[in-house]
This record gives sequence, C-alpha cells and structure tokens, in this order.
Amino acid sequence: MREAQKRLLARAARAVLKLQARCTREACMPASSRRLAQLTLSLLLFVTALAIGSLAVAADKPPVRAITAFIDLDPARYEEQFADTANRLRQASAVFQKAGYEVQTVRITTQPYPRYVRGMSKEQALTLLSNLAALGRKQSVAINIGPAVMTDEPDPAMLELLEALHSELKQLDASMIVASESGVHWNTVRAAARHIYRVAQKSPRSQGTFNFAATAMLAPGAPFYPGSYHVQEGGRFSIGLQSPSVVARAFAAANGDASEASRLLRAALATEATQVNALAEQVAQVTGWRYWGFDSTPAPLKEDSIGAAMELLHSSSVGSAGTMTAAYIITKAQADLPGPRVGYNGLMLPVLEDSLLARRWSEGMLSIDSLLAYSSVCGTGLDTVPLPGDVTEETLARIIGDMAVLAVKWNKPLTARLQPVYGRKAGEMSAFDNPFLVNAKLQPVR
Repeated sequence: MREAQKRLLARAARAVLKLQARCTREACMPASSRRLAQLTLSLLLFVTALAIGSLAVAADKPPVRAITAFIDLDPARYEEQFADTANRLRQASAVFQKAGYEVQTVRITTQPYPRYVRGMSKEQALTLLSNLAALGRKQSVAINIGPAVMTDEPDPAMLELLEALHSELKQLDASMIVASESGVHWNTVRAAARHIYRVAQKSPRSQGTFNFAATAMLAPGAPFYPGSYHVQEGGRFSIGLQSPSVVARAFAAANGDASEASRLLRAALATEATQVNALAEQVAQVTGWRYWGFDSTPAPLKEDSIGAAMELLHSSSVGSAGTMTAAYIITKAQADLPGPRVGYNGLMLPVLEDSLLARRWSEGMLSIDSLLAYSSVCGTGLDTVPLPGDVTEETLARIIGDMAVLAVKWNKPLTARLQPVYGRKAGEMSAFDNPFLVNAKLQPVR
C-alpha cells in the first residue's frame, strides 16, 4: 500500500471516530447520523477500491518467491561472509521492490556441507551449522546447506549430523541426490528414506521433514528449496517467482480451449521472464554476483494456489479428467523462454503448501500414484506429501525409488519431500504448525 493511500485511510478513519464521539455527546442528532452513515459508506468504498487496486497490482506482478545467493562457505570467516551476503541480498531485494515486486524470501545456499565440516568433530560441526541457522533467523535469510550425499556412497557421519539437525528443527534445508546421469543411487534412496523415517519420529510434530528432500536429475543453481545446491560455483544468484496468478489469468481467459490456454500462458510467462531477467541484470551490477538464471516454475503458497489455477482450465477438480492436460500445458508453456534457466521449470504441486491441493488430497482426489503420473509431463514429483506415521522405512524407500526411476527414465528433475506424521494414522489430520504449511487428512499408503 502506498504511503499516500495509508494517509488518506487514516484520515478517513479519524473522521469517523470523531463523528462517532460527537454523536455520543449530542445523542446522535439526525443530521449527524446521516453524516456518519455517509462518511462510513465513503470509507468502506475507499477501502474496497484500495483493496481492488492492491489486488490488481499483485495480479500484475507476482511475488518474488526467492532470491537465492550461492556462496562457498569458509568456516574460518563464515560470519563475515554471511553478513556480506545478507547485505547484498537486501540490495537485490531493493531492485525488485523498486520495480513493484513483493520479495517474500531471500536465501543463501552453500556448497554441500560435508565439504566444509569434514575433519571436524560432531560437536564442532553441529556448533558451526547451528550458528549458521541462528544467523539465518536473525537476518531473516533462509539457509540451504546442500546435499548430504551426491553419489551412491552415503557417509554415516554426515547422515548422523543431518539427522541431529533436522530432529531439533534447525532451519537448515538440505537434500540427498538419489539419481543422476549415472542412474539411480539405490544406497542413497535407502539413506533418504531412513532420514525421513527417523526425523518424523524425533522432531516436534514431525516437522523436521519439511526441510529435506530426495532429489533426482536436478542440476545446480535452482532457487527453490530444499533441492537447491551448487558445487564450487559461489558468487552467483538465481530467481524464482510465486506465479499461480499468471496461470490463473491465462486459463480463465482461454474458456476451456487448451490450445488458447497454451498460447496465452506462453506469452504471459515470456513477459515475466523478460522482466525478471532485466531486473536480474541490475542486481548483478549492484551486487557483483553473476546471474545464474530464472526458474519459471509457478510456485504456489496456500491461497495463492496453483491447484485453483489449474481448475480454471476445464472448470473441473484437480485429480479428475483434464488434470494431466493442465499439467502438460503449464510445463510446455515454459519451454524456450528468454534468458538463462535453472531449476525445475515445470509444475510444482506441493500438497501441503497449497490450500486447494491439500483439500483435494483430503478428499482423496490426489494420491502418490496420480502425482507421479502428472510428473511424467511436468515436475516436481512428490512435494510436501503428508503420510500416516505408521508408514515403514521400506515403503518410504519404494516411494522415493519410484520417483527416482521416473526422473531417470524421462531425464527430468523430480523431488520427493515426504512428511509422515508420527503417532497419527490414516483418516486423521496432520498436525503441522508451520507458516508455510496447511494440514490435510492422512491417506492410506498402498
């Protein structure tokens, strides 16, 4: 809201309060009553117009979900590095804010943490990483410490360290790479399943699993968490938007015509990419960082729902016939957009981060199998999927394995962020207490 609008609203509100006080003293003479009604109506109309105007601005420019900086962390000077990076992230945010964008989060992704804690004792490593999490909280910067495992040879000491961090709800995102060009990393698949199983049991409300994902075929540079990582490529940044509104406008205007929806969405996303890339060049000049690229995936958040946008295409529920078509159109429209690209560049269907998707999951309209089926034409796989607490470690490994083979088969980036709720059974609700998550009914795992 602009400052002038704020001042006008405050002035109108003070006038109403003054007139209400006068009415109380004068027993509300008829003329005063009429004047109060007129002024109250004017105030309501002003607020309504202001809200509509704000919505129009928001619809015109989707929020920036993430500006992610990539650094090579030096344990000997990490505090200085963090302060410098946080300052540059504020400069980057200012560039986008000046252009009318809301910046929701700024983020720092380090090289894989085993590379800078190896040789430390467990206590020393935990202290370093806990301090890093504390710096993130203090500066309102999200932190990703990279993959615990990049190959098919998990290091038990690094797994134990990550389990301790996530069991204590340290706000440090991390991942394990369970598939690459060499194929599926089956030992790492089992390690990821074990991590999810144990952290769900140990962390308060089982929330530690939110900060972890098993990733497959994802290249470095993605701005979105938890899969974001890099390897000795610090000094760069990437951008991701929260843009379901862009999809919603295109699908609503298409009136059920899939070809027209594809054309409209492609044009709208090209416009967004052009604007982001131009601003990113300004960020590069201000910060001295290299621009890695733009992830055009329309990330949702609660009521800003990609599920609701998809339902506009055919006026039908997500999970019913036509959902695959909507998923395909959204992903296909992102092909060959201008500028450098990183990350998923597909469709993100995070069940618990999207209010409509959470509702459809609770209704039984979505399942692990259907999400994997949609992933054959899009991404990102299985994201924030709630599971009953009695799911076994072996079942988790099979689910992650299914995601990994699908990613290898189609040579595309996919993710599994699974969230069992310890102590709760199928038919009960999840009990997460996280500003980024909604709760949903736990469905049986078949």
